[in-house]
Amino acid sequence: MTASGAMGTAVRVDDLAVEYPGRRMRAPHRALDGVDFVVGDDEIVGIVGESGSGKSTLARVLAGDLVSPKGADPAPVIVGGDATVLDYRLRGIRRRELTSLTFNVAYLPQDAASRLAPELTVAELIGQPILQRDRLYNRKALGVRVATMLDAVQLPLAVLDKFPFELSSGQRQRVAVARSLVLGPKLWVADEPTAGIDVTVRGSISSLITRLREEGSFAAVLISHDLTLLRRTTCRVAALHAGRIVGLGPIDDLLARPEHPFLIGLSHADSRISSDAG
Repeated sequence: MTASGAMGTAVRVDDLAVEYPGRRMRAPHRALDGVDFVVGDDEIVGIVGESGSGKSTLARVLAGDLVSPKGADPAPVIVGGDATVLDYRLRGIRRRELTSLTFNVAYLPQDAASRLAPELTVAELIGQPILQRDRLYNRKALGVRVATMLDAVQLPLAVLDKFPFELSSGQRQRVAVARSLVLGPKLWVADEPTAGIDVTVRGSISSLITRLREEGSFAAVLISHDLTLLRRTTCRVAALHAGRIVGLGPIDDLLARPEHPFLIGLSHADSRISSDAG
């Protein structure tokens, strides 16, 4: 069932406003303003928008990435409305509740491929989230799980013993995708999941997302400019512009009847790509 059906919701965003705190005499930056949408507990929703539209901020908030390490750039702060993810209200959420929430939410940040620990092999990178939860996890079962995830993103077993620097950018991205999904999350928040992946193998990511949804108890928010991915996997797409939603619906409906300049431009670009492909 989708958000409109009888089942529950994985994400509910109500009049959400998010800011980044000001620094050194700078005023706070409003990244999201009055955002509303719902993601059903087995629904895939896409997010499109120009650079600076608030897409990555929305991803961080929904993934519970609300606390920055000391010395890092400030984390986004909910200053209006709220977002509820897997029944946790995020505005003012406590650290303990945030830890519980992220147990069932997987986050693939936009720079996930570059964040892979360089000293770990592919096998160690994909298996690490499991061992962080359970150090005594059966090693044979772990090996099977890692190999299964590797196959799901169409990487050969030969890369298991390789290090990130030995892989192409697209291979590193697929390792990051496999690592983020290895625990079987209830919600996957992915920021540009097909970034750097060759067009010929992007279908593996689409197929994996579709299979996870069909297996049940899996929802996702996909931030992406890859319209083919969105067409193959999403139920609906939200278009963001300057921190506000300017369109919400199936991707082809939004592009067929665009009502905002951003969507008009996106529709024209999509038409050109389709024409060139033909």
